[in-house]
Amino acid sequence: MYKKVTIEKIKELKGSNIPFATITAYDFPSAQLVDSLGIPIILVGDSVAMVVLGYESTIPVTVEEMLVFVGAVSRGAHSSLVVADMPFMSYQASVEEAVRSAGRFIKMGGANAVKIEGGASMTKQIEQIVCAGIPVMGHVGLTPQSINQMSGYKIQGKTREAAVSILNDAKAVEQAGAFSIVLEGVPAEIGKLITEQLTIPTIGIGAGPHCDGQIQVYHDVIGLFSGFVPSHAHQYENCKEKISQAIKTYVAEVKNKSFPKSQHYKTLSPDTLKSLRDLLK
Repeated sequence: MYKKVTIEKIKELKGSNIPFATITAYDFPSAQLVDSLGIPIILVGDSVAMVVLGYESTIPVTVEEMLVFVGAVSRGAHSSLVVADMPFMSYQASVEEAVRSAGRFIKMGGANAVKIEGGASMTKQIEQIVCAGIPVMGHVGLTPQSINQMSGYKIQGKTREAAVSILNDAKAVEQAGAFSIVLEGVPAEIGKLITEQLTIPTIGIGAGPHCDGQIQVYHDVIGLFSGFVPSHAHQYENCKEKISQAIKTYVAEVKNKSFPKSQHYKTLSPDTLKSLRDLLK
């Protein structure tokens, strides 16, 4: 019997001397793999728009598209807490739409929680989603769904005023009821300051080493995505090269007739074959 990681367990990770690692996943086999490693949180990120669907940003991906990936991950993850990233314009327009969209990810996608980008301006949405019984992970700093307003993927909080604004956003998200918060693309000192001042776990991505946990994109970690790789990412393995070599070997063996081998197919018994040939004469 699998034991699911709970919100209470995630909150207990706050202030531990050992930071926790989290990662994204977008399909059933990768969710099974990550889940088997004891990673507490799997985020079905809207980054699927770029690393799986081929969009140039996270903005185009829809709730319907996200539900497919959230469902696949939820079916593969028996222990890890599955967090569904709410896509652009699934929660910004109104509180009612935010609650309804979040509910779809829990009821139809099988997720255990949702993630929302934005600080003080999103507190009403967070409060009402939490009131509906749905746990919320916050996300402040560099918020990819706002790249048009931010003029691209730029480090946030580099001035005193900007740093104070991000800190206030983080506090507002916590007060609204979020159980954890992602800090993306902020100077390490800001990540440390926010981590010290909040009572919920902070999860950094390009926010320095002082956060309670870290998160990375699955495809970046294993070197599977050949597009844009952000500066905060580290490729621990070049799986793209290994997969490419495996497929090249397969193609070569088909061409030189060394594949398939006898163990890869079945044959008829001699009597059955003789009977078939007699029938065809």
